[in-house]
Amino acid sequence: MRVANNARFDARLPKEQKEFLEYAASLSGFKSLSEFVLYAAQQKANQIIEQNQLVLKTRRDQEIFLRAITEDRSPNDKLKDTYQKYVDFKTQQNAANPPIRKTTQQG
Repeated sequence: MRVANNARFDARLPKEQKEFLEYAASLSGFKSLSEFVLYAAQQKANQIIEQNQLVLKTRRDQEIFLRAITEDRSPNDKLKDTYQKYVDFKTQQNAANPPIRKTTQQG
């Protein structure tokens, strides 16, 4: 006897949402709500993965990105210099254009 290699997924949702999804499933010609939900989830998963792969195309890109966000590294001299230039720029910009302060009327 052959045993199916299927996994189970359960979800709780409000009655109105279930009815809404069942209606969409029937309009789309799906045999069941489960078939419709699995199809929709698969389509969305494919879209998310495709978008992710556009940014990180290769396995090497993914590894470099993961290391960059997980390793604790100190900023290098170029980054420190760039940051200081940004701070100086913002300081000059704020000095030239001070923020307008609202005044409250008393009466």
